[in-house]
Amino acid sequence: MNNKLKVLTNGFLAENPVLRLVLGTCPTLAVTSMASNGIGMGLAATFVLVCSNIVISLLRKVIPSQVRIPCYITVIAGFVSVVQMLVKAYLPDLDKALGVYLPLIVVNCIILGRAEMFASKNGILDSALDGLGMGIGFTFTLVIMGSIREILGAGTWMAGLGTLVPALPADFSVQVIPASIDPFTIMTSAPGGFFVFGVLMAGATWLTTRPKKAAAVEGGNA
Repeated sequence: MNNKLKVLTNGFLAENPVLRLVLGTCPTLAVTSMASNGIGMGLAATFVLVCSNIVISLLRKVIPSQVRIPCYITVIAGFVSVVQMLVKAYLPDLDKALGVYLPLIVVNCIILGRAEMFASKNGILDSALDGLGMGIGFTFTLVIMGSIREILGAGTWMAGLGTLVPALPADFSVQVIPASIDPFTIMTSAPGGFFVFGVLMAGATWLTTRPKKAAAVEGGNA
């Protein structure tokens, strides 16, 4: 049971695909100008991660090693096509916001990397848990980055969430910084994205290395 929990939670922080493994940085920087975009991209990637990991784990003894990468990409592309058609049909505003980065999930290094490094070597349940954990970690990172950039750069939070949740009005947003205060607009541009990404990566590194340093100090004192 503990092993299953470890597989699931690895992607949250210790092996966070963006902040620790530095994978999927292109969509991370591109879509996180708003927190709601991060939710949409994260959920889409999580669906593809879980489904492709399950299928690749099922077929891991059938797929010849010489053509495994093309086979993985074919499986991933199938699920990405399903996601893209669903988003186009039911969430057209989100489809416009994510643009080309939605179909580019096919070549997202996070998904292909987990297929190669985990799903092709482990059972179905572990592969599904790994995909879910990595997807949650990816989504969490996107939402945190999007929230920081949106609040500082536009003064609002969760603008556009109405495109994901039909029960909310289409123009839903939370005004965090008063409109009378000029927002720090650079945060919604590329330099702001790189700055927030660097700060979060440094924070994740500190959080994961601090217990090891503390243990080393205690061991040395003993």
